[in-house]
Amino acid sequence: MCDFVVLVDEKDQKKGLMEKIKAHKNGILHRAFSVFIFNTRGEILLQKRAKNKYHSPLLWTNAVCSHPKDGESYKEGAVRRLKEELGVSVPIDEKFHFIYKAYVGKGLWEHELDYVFAGIYEGGFLLNPGEVAEVRYISVEALSNEMREKPENFTAWFKIILREYKEYL
Repeated sequence: MCDFVVLVDEKDQKKGLMEKIKAHKNGILHRAFSVFIFNTRGEILLQKRAKNKYHSPLLWTNAVCSHPKDGESYKEGAVRRLKEELGVSVPIDEKFHFIYKAYVGKGLWEHELDYVFAGIYEGGFLLNPGEVAEVRYISVEALSNEMREKPENFTAWFKIILREYKEYL
């Protein structure tokens, strides 16, 4: 079964559905969400994408990034993916939304109207190995240093979203 994304215009008006891979090959604007999870010390949770992902495998990114299903709100999708990928339920709040476009390799593009959420979580994870290779918390300062020294270890969209998010940290 194919995964579909919801195509939109810049004002978030639905234009239709498209297979996810086709939208990524053609760089078509679609709905997405990104979730940042922090611990009580203010450290950011990173996930390393599973090695079998069709793009950006084994790269570090924020806690969860995905797409809402047709008829699902951005927040409903984010809560669903936290459970599916990390095995957790975390109260999250919307921080902002924006549009970006990033090349992710292998002829694929992420062109997304991205709603960004954040929450605080202390506890264990039940990782879905088909989605996540590992997770770790890192301080904002250490993350900035690591991204400067080894930017190739991070997803293209995470670098963009983190720049946008820094004003909320």
